[in-house]
Amino acid sequence: MTLRFFKNTVFLTSILFLLNLVSTDCLADPLNSNHSWIHTSVNQEYPALFQLYKHLHANPEIAFHEVQTSTRIGQELHDLGFQVTTPFGGYGVIGMLKNGEGPTLMLRTDLDALPIIEETGLEYASKVRILDSTGKKIGLMHACGHDIHMTCFIGTARLLVKSRDQWNGTLLMVAQPAEERGAGARAMLAKGLFKKFPLPNFAVALHNDAGMPAGQVGICPGNALAGVDSVDLTIRGVSGHGGYPSTTKDPVVLAAQTVLSLQTIVSREVPAIQPAVVTVGSIHGGTKHSIIPEEVKLQLTVRYYDDSTQKIILNGIQRISEGIARAAGVPLERKPIMNILDSTPPTYNDPALSRLASQAMAEILGQDNVLSLSPVMGGEDFGLYGRTPEKIPLCMFWLGAVSPDKFKESREQKGKSLPSLHSSIYAPAPELTIKTGVKALTAIAVKLLNTKSYKLTD
Repeated sequence: MTLRFFKNTVFLTSILFLLNLVSTDCLADPLNSNHSWIHTSVNQEYPALFQLYKHLHANPEIAFHEVQTSTRIGQELHDLGFQVTTPFGGYGVIGMLKNGEGPTLMLRTDLDALPIIEETGLEYASKVRILDSTGKKIGLMHACGHDIHMTCFIGTARLLVKSRDQWNGTLLMVAQPAEERGAGARAMLAKGLFKKFPLPNFAVALHNDAGMPAGQVGICPGNALAGVDSVDLTIRGVSGHGGYPSTTKDPVVLAAQTVLSLQTIVSREVPAIQPAVVTVGSIHGGTKHSIIPEEVKLQLTVRYYDDSTQKIILNGIQRISEGIARAAGVPLERKPIMNILDSTPPTYNDPALSRLASQAMAEILGQDNVLSLSPVMGGEDFGLYGRTPEKIPLCMFWLGAVSPDKFKESREQKGKSLPSLHSSIYAPAPELTIKTGVKALTAIAVKLLNTKSYKLTD
């Protein structure tokens, strides 16, 4: 009797110990081992992904010229068994993989780099130099982290191919050109992206964040990134001798007045609860001290979240510039000329899709590493994919890219800012950033490709 009691006690104690161990492991591993294959696969793939990242970083190509980049991405997808179509909409790449019946998920990356001379000092830093349209030699650099995006994109494709038993449906991998010009998404849609390939039920993308530590991600449901218009404004006058300004209509003075007056559009015309920006980023005019020029050229960026706000701003620029010219007596045939070069709509993160993406990332990374973020005034042409008649639900999330040590140092030393995106010294922390991006994107893909309903409801 005593021996039996002892044995039962030992047995129960052992069971309780094992249950406690399992419970502890479940708490320690956010995926409770259901997706432990993601962690294992990412670690296995990282050495090869790092080599890909270094190659992409060292060989940037500018918008509309992503010849070698698209070839490499296309080859990577082809080697994984995707049906590849390239070039598409410029130097875009489409990779399609069908895995039984299920939803269609579009994952998107961007390909192009920026005209910046890299100063990071990395051993794999870009040394690429090209001639621009004026014949001037310029440097190229992945200063916006598109090399990180492409690497996470390919890493996710590799994991999903290896784990076809984990999901069902169609995977549409879209590598888009010319994001920095705000033209790549439009070009791919115009070429028939949603007509010639399966229509996505959801579209997901990531963007690295220069102000967030690697290992964390962030998401903003609803309005996430602003609409962006690039505006060229030419202020014309009547040229003449700088010593006899009364015989001229000075466009330099008119341009100065216009720059100041444009600031009243946001402060006095746009409703105060609507975010908006009007920035004059460039002003050029004249050739010599004593010559009043024919014209002065301004380059503006306009940012907004609402179509009505966009209309107010653009109408205001036209009205103010023409009004100042008319008040100065500039002939009507010399009134200002306004051209809108690029126009990218706001990026709206579907709330229901964002919620699913947040859940998936929390499961793989832990809830504390998934941040809730506010909208920003940066822009992305990813938003165009959700503005077609099909109204595809979109979600773009932010991927922390700063070394945790550097992030902590910048917080402790107030006033020490981190290099921003588009900086010549911007350099993501590759290993933790890439591993986190692949884990997050893969977890989202698996969750969405296992949804019972292809229609999201909020």
